[in-house]
Amino acid sequence: MILELLKADITEVEVDAIVNAANTSLLGGGGVDGAIHRKGGKAILDECVQIRNKQGGCKTGEAVITTAGNLPSQYVIHTVGPVWNGDKEEKSKLLADCYKNSLNLAVENGIKTIAFPNISTGIYHFPKDKAAEIAVKAVKDFERISEIEKVLFVCFDDENYQIYKNIL
Repeated sequence: MILELLKADITEVEVDAIVNAANTSLLGGGGVDGAIHRKGGKAILDECVQIRNKQGGCKTGEAVITTAGNLPSQYVIHTVGPVWNGDKEEKSKLLADCYKNSLNLAVENGIKTIAFPNISTGIYHFPKDKAAEIAVKAVKDFERISEIEKVLFVCFDDENYQIYKNIL
């Protein structure tokens, strides 16, 4: 498995699947979530509505998969990161679960290349350095990582990019 770091807009990355830092409703929001829904188009929202009608949204730490609509990838894996409200083990575990559950869905769907944004570090206020450490560790520790060819960490801003560069 190859680990790569990119400073880019995740909606423009050509991989089998991009990961969306979604909210529990799956109906779009701000940041990465809003950008993915806007650029990906109605097909993503339609599938999210179907998932929501079937299971009632997506819980924190869990992940679901949809088409990528108009995006250059084939799939979007939507995962809901935790809202940071203090250094609690529970929040760190939930964030690690986002990566683990997204990778599980990738393997189950034959996805070989996947791109992750900086989950929970925007409006959910997870400390960026702590989130990056959790992300890299969760990917490296994933028991079926040999079934994934490439994992990209895609940073939109310089601060996250530098944090990941130092860790990797």
